[in-house]
Amino acid sequence: MADKLVDLFRRIAAGHRGTAVSGREHVVVGLVGRGIQSSRTPGMHEREAQRLGIGYSYRLLDFDGLALPDEAIGDVVAAAQATGFQGLNVTHPFKQAVMPALDGLSPEARAIGAVNTIVFADGRKQGHNTDAWGFAESFREAMAGAPLERVAMFGAGGAGAAVAYALMELGVRDLVVVDSDASRADDLAQRMTARFPRRVRTERDAAGAVAAVDGIVNATPVGMAKYPGTPFDTALLTPEKWVADIIYFPAETELLRAARAVGCRTLPGIGMAIGQAVRAFELFTGRKADRRAMADHFEAAA
Repeated sequence: MADKLVDLFRRIAAGHRGTAVSGREHVVVGLVGRGIQSSRTPGMHEREAQRLGIGYSYRLLDFDGLALPDEAIGDVVAAAQATGFQGLNVTHPFKQAVMPALDGLSPEARAIGAVNTIVFADGRKQGHNTDAWGFAESFREAMAGAPLERVAMFGAGGAGAAVAYALMELGVRDLVVVDSDASRADDLAQRMTARFPRRVRTERDAAGAVAAVDGIVNATPVGMAKYPGTPFDTALLTPEKWVADIIYFPAETELLRAARAVGCRTLPGIGMAIGQAVRAFELFTGRKADRRAMADHFEAAA
């Protein structure tokens, strides 16, 4: 399998370099995940590169489309490195599974326990996490003044780990983690408690978690087109709570629609998607990205 992937990625990388304007640097990167054909990330990256005069190709490496098993993630990363990719973004379900395939981690990625950006440089595969910064920046911009004493977060996977880190950085005093996998929730709570001198705990009862908090974050895939529904019964919502979702496709999930109807203040996942892309672009290129321009690119890529 590894040899076949190298051949495939070599054709991808060589073909895109052939489209570069003479004399310009050309960057080839990709997104690794499942069911990612609707991603707007390629459009954001390529339009920002064009604005800066950089030759840039962003490829979707969809495990569904390539008919690859999850266990091939290490081979995919190695093949991308071997064929001249500058890096990869990583999304569901590989943000934690990819970590053993890497040579090093940034301090944030190590603390979070999840990677969404890999940079290939000096023969090494370095893992980073830009999701946490993306969520925190989006929250600061759109949710100023929202109470942060008690927050419930649904989902303890790779994205949830980044959001938990961001919430603690934002100043949450009491974070309740709810996940269908109790051991995964416990592990995340322990990691965050070791990093931050504030309370992080788990809860098995979704209704109890929602009732006792000021705000709720959905960091599960539930609400995506592929996974319709809500992570908890929205009848539990009351107007004084705020609700955030990290999903950006659709732009308004069923959860956010129900929360808005109740009167809750809401935060969609678009801001996080843009913020993480800004940081990832800078890691791939070494060039400063314009966040407002990237937001325009996000809309243009719709």
